[in-house]
Amino acid sequence: MNLLVHCAAVLTVAVLVVIVGYILVMGVPNLRPELFSVEYNSENVSMLPSLVNTLLAVLLTLVIAVPLGVMAAIFLVEYTTRGNKFVKVVRVTAETLAGIPSIVYGLFGMLFFVTFLKWGLSLLSGCLTLAIMVLPTIMRTTEEALRAVPDSYREGSFGLGAGRLRTVLSVVLPPAMPGILGGIILSIGRIVGESAALIFTAGTVAAIPMGVFDSARTMSVHMYVLSCEGLHIDATYATAVVLLIIVVLINALASFAAKRITKA
Repeated sequence: MNLLVHCAAVLTVAVLVVIVGYILVMGVPNLRPELFSVEYNSENVSMLPSLVNTLLAVLLTLVIAVPLGVMAAIFLVEYTTRGNKFVKVVRVTAETLAGIPSIVYGLFGMLFFVTFLKWGLSLLSGCLTLAIMVLPTIMRTTEEALRAVPDSYREGSFGLGAGRLRTVLSVVLPPAMPGILGGIILSIGRIVGESAALIFTAGTVAAIPMGVFDSARTMSVHMYVLSCEGLHIDATYATAVVLLIIVVLINALASFAAKRITKA
């Protein structure tokens, strides 16, 4: 059993090293200054607008999804009785939503936000679709983090006369914060790497949007479009390198924040 565990660990690390190494080998030599031009055109195929759009998409999606997911988890754990049938239905529904392919979310976003609400291919349509996609992940990870907090914390707070809301905010949430941040990190990874849903909702305009109702191309969509065109494969690999660096930096910052909160 120990041998199998070690072999699985080595195989996992080897696959990661091969994928990252291949991206770096193919992409680093193709990093050129013109790829970071302010304006995208057919000559420089700049990734800078897509980089800004990716950061905007991450920020706007988290602003929408994190409060909803965390508050829903708090309600399910702290304000409902154990064994509640409604809670079981919500959990099953969240797990089902987490397993739906992203293209289905994209078609829903196109039919509802783009067509029915007439918002068109816009940053807002894409971010709302992404928020629906990552909401189950944030909600379930937050719920598990809250359930991991010992009941003695709550009982001690109630014994000192604190109300339920004060107990949740001051006693339960702080020790659960690393787990909540873990779910947010997973959500960021899905937001940054999503392309199928955004093609149908946010569009493929390679320009920095002036508002939430303007179309926006993220880096993953930028990579997809360039690879489909087949004219700038070198720029596709260079974009992949920058995207990989962004994901690593975001995860590192989130992990650092989680450690600081845990120490505090």
